[in-house]
Amino acid sequence: MSPSEQELRDLAEQLGQCLKAKGMKLASAESCTGGWLAKIITDIPGSSEWFTGSVVCYSNESKTSLLGVSEHALNEFGAVSGETVLEMSDGLFAHTDADVAVSISGIAGPDGGSEDKPVGLVWLSWGKRDKSVFANPFNFAGDREDVRKRSIEQALNNLLDLLVC
Repeated sequence: MSPSEQELRDLAEQLGQCLKAKGMKLASAESCTGGWLAKIITDIPGSSEWFTGSVVCYSNESKTSLLGVSEHALNEFGAVSGETVLEMSDGLFAHTDADVAVSISGIAGPDGGSEDKPVGLVWLSWGKRDKSVFANPFNFAGDREDVRKRSIEQALNNLLDLLVC
């Protein structure tokens, strides 16, 4: 069962408290989640104190034009890859004053999957400016909404773990 909107908001509130306590700001780049992470965050009153914003870059063209993702990464590895989400996070650091970044790209379905990249495959990147930035794949079961909600939940949990909150 995928998390509820309230469970996601609770995680985001916890993350916000942690970021605020550390004097840090977060930026996000979203593809398959379509801005849903930013919506969960901005539902929280006062989130502008710790959230700089989000880039929704659904197409490859927007990943390149808005975040500077290289044609090489997209052509060689695809939009749903570690290389691409790492470059998405790099773009956030280049274009914002965020201390922490998270990027999401995946195949939410019901179509678009392949043998190598099935529906439910989501790559996440998260990390701190001038520190290690991580990228890992996750495979989420369920329908389109489930995959998207689980992607958001995983992203929030990864950030909480990163910041040791």
